[in-house]
Amino acid sequence: MKQQVKQQTSKKKFTKSVPAAFAYVTATFNNTLVTLTDPSGNTLSWASAGSAGFKGTRKSTAFAAQRSAHKVYDAIQGYGITKLDVFVKGPGPGRDAVMRALNATGVNISSITDITPMAHNGVRPSKKRRI
Repeated sequence: MKQQVKQQTSKKKFTKSVPAAFAYVTATFNNTLVTLTDPSGNTLSWASAGSAGFKGTRKSTAFAAQRSAHKVYDAIQGYGITKLDVFVKGPGPGRDAVMRALNATGVNISSITDITPMAHNGVRPSKKRRI
């Protein structure tokens, strides 16, 4: 009986040089998500208040959003990002906390854009009630 020997192949680690990136912040009432992408849209790193270790109602705090922004920045320090465009979506309490945390890291924030979806006219009303 022959034993098969599995050879381990090591993955080649390479660092991507990204001078400019986009930060997408989705701030809901229950959680805050931070995603960093390169200009073509490929995700470099992401974090949320839940992945930063917060549970329950503590996920919906500004401090949890700040910690998730620091977690994202720690993951992408090797990319050499100097310029950041921030896109904010949602009404949650983590909107400003994430931007303050990213600004404190020393990255140059060149623009802040609010991409919160706004209803134009709403949905069609239900038919009139007949009694």
